[in-house]
Amino acid sequence: MKLMIKSIVVGLMLVTGVVASGAQDIQIYTADNSKGKITGASIEKAFADAGFVISGNNDMNVAFESKFKKTNHKMYHLFTLYKKDLVLELVKITPKAALFAPLSMSIYMEQGSNDISISSLSIDGMAKVIGIPASNKHMVEYNKLIRATLAKALPNGHFEKTSYKILAPKGELITSFTGEMEAQGEDVEDELESLQMELEGSLETLGFVIAGYNKLGDEFSDAGYDKYDFFDAYSICKLTVIFEVSKTHPEAGAFAPCTLYMYKEKGSTELKMAYPSVYNWISSLDIEDKPSNEVLEGAQKQMIEAISGTIEF
Repeated sequence: MKLMIKSIVVGLMLVTGVVASGAQDIQIYTADNSKGKITGASIEKAFADAGFVISGNNDMNVAFESKFKKTNHKMYHLFTLYKKDLVLELVKITPKAALFAPLSMSIYMEQGSNDISISSLSIDGMAKVIGIPASNKHMVEYNKLIRATLAKALPNGHFEKTSYKILAPKGELITSFTGEMEAQGEDVEDELESLQMELEGSLETLGFVIAGYNKLGDEFSDAGYDKYDFFDAYSICKLTVIFEVSKTHPEAGAFAPCTLYMYKEKGSTELKMAYPSVYNWISSLDIEDKPSNEVLEGAQKQMIEAISGTIEF
């Protein structure tokens, strides 16, 4: 099987300079945690109680200490979650909505501070990438639910005022791939398994961690939406990237892990794959330091290498 790489630019033109917009792509909710009552577990419970599927809540300080023998923050978690019904409604509009199934958040406390913060994409940040207007009723509902749950998870908290320069992206906001699958019907699963084994091996060889895996297509079918032979989503991260970038931008966990989805519609031979490029990080967070840019752009090249390396299976 051959995969053709197609880069798709969403929402912004590729030009140098700063994008003139008052909207911020990232939102940061912060509360006092001097009593230590707010924990990764208590935050997870708040979102689970609100009906979210929790696909990951990883204490990154454990991983950082193991790999780098040091940490950057008093607390640092990468938290991934999604709301099944709202994801389905948004995917009906465009499959790109699955780029945030799950959504990523970072939970962090700085050294010497008693404040705890959760960073996540704003409704404008999500809309810019997936191309669904922020005014869409399902987007509005999703945004309201996230913000309301943040308020419950971090009592007496507030949204910080952010003022990032939104840089014009250096490259495409979404990197996508199209290929042909020969199998149909019951044989699709065998061909998919071969592809995924090859892909997972390539990613792990290049140092990526598969932090989660969601069979969204099964959930869609259970809800009566039977359009796909499969629709799977991987949560993928690289420790060296988030460790370096989080030194100056702990809120970058709103983009990590990233979601790589793959799907095939019933009756079609086309396999579609996509993930949000690292240029989202650089553009939305105004990341200009050389070490962060180097690890991000290196990861972008390696992701393309890993996926294109599965061209035959």
